[in-house]
Amino acid sequence: MFTGKNIVHSDVVTEATKQALIRRGVQLEDIAKIVYEMQAPYNPSLDLEECLDSVEKVLRKRELQHAILVGIELDELAEQKKLSAPLQQIVENDEGLFGVDETIALGAVFTYGSIAVTTFGHLDKNKIGIINELDTKKGRGVHTFLDDLVASVASCAASRIAHRTRDLEEAGLTYTDIKDKQ
Repeated sequence: MFTGKNIVHSDVVTEATKQALIRRGVQLEDIAKIVYEMQAPYNPSLDLEECLDSVEKVLRKRELQHAILVGIELDELAEQKKLSAPLQQIVENDEGLFGVDETIALGAVFTYGSIAVTTFGHLDKNKIGIINELDTKKGRGVHTFLDDLVASVASCAASRIAHRTRDLEEAGLTYTDIKDKQ
């Protein structure tokens, strides 16, 4: 029997996730721009507003919320030098053979299927938009986990749009059609 005791409401976790991203210098619009870049070639009627909506919907998924909250917490602990050695140095320096950051981000991507997985691989390699800024540490701070988590969110949101586009096509509609009906 579910009693609801000691359970954090999903709205609280969603808001904490968004606030953590903002606190770390990532606006949801930054992620939406990546989504747009990934999906616009396949969907000429797509606009940034639809990409932002997809990012918002993806951030309601617990797998992504938990990955983001854990990853950001680890980045912040590394900035405060609160991790034990040698983990402190590994995370702080984003060592090349440290793959835990990608593993956490990729685990969250699996929720959205193969399109999300291949998009994540592309973004991890090519570092588009804010992902590049975080990876190259333009600004300050440790972003060992955050750059991969942003790629994860963008990949999931892009996959969501790709699937939704197909559904609309099968119904003989486009994003423009559904906007006109709103």
